[in-house]
Amino acid sequence: MVQIRRYLSHLLRSFFRWLLQQEGSPGYKARGLGIGIFCGCFPLFGLQTILGITLASFFRGNYLFAISGTWISNPATYLPLYWLNYQVGSVLLGYEIQMSEVSQFAWREIWSQGLIVCSRLLLGSAVVGAFLGVLTGLIVYCFLKSRSY
Repeated sequence: MVQIRRYLSHLLRSFFRWLLQQEGSPGYKARGLGIGIFCGCFPLFGLQTILGITLASFFRGNYLFAISGTWISNPATYLPLYWLNYQVGSVLLGYEIQMSEVSQFAWREIWSQGLIVCSRLLLGSAVVGAFLGVLTGLIVYCFLKSRSY
């Protein structure tokens, strides 16, 4: 078990070293990571990486950092991240969902409740993603700037 942990730690450190050695200014790298984290906060399984690369090319950010940033959402973080996003969206939209028993739902009501849940989740994802993306981008920019002589 200790050997596996050491090996995984070595792989992770090697990956970060390799990532930091990529070409580009600190701003270029930080923009890529911030964009990736923004995209990773959305519940678009499988499309987060494509969205991250697209936005990184539009905003001139590093593609590898953007791809790495989308890994903020993974099977270990799905539940807490999307719960937080939903809660933030609920606070911003400010209305309660009235839930009846499932057996009493009509199809129209199910769609309406689904739209309410999706709108809360997407709004919360945008706000949390923007906050985390900007915050992480600034922290990484300052870190990379201090490391470049």
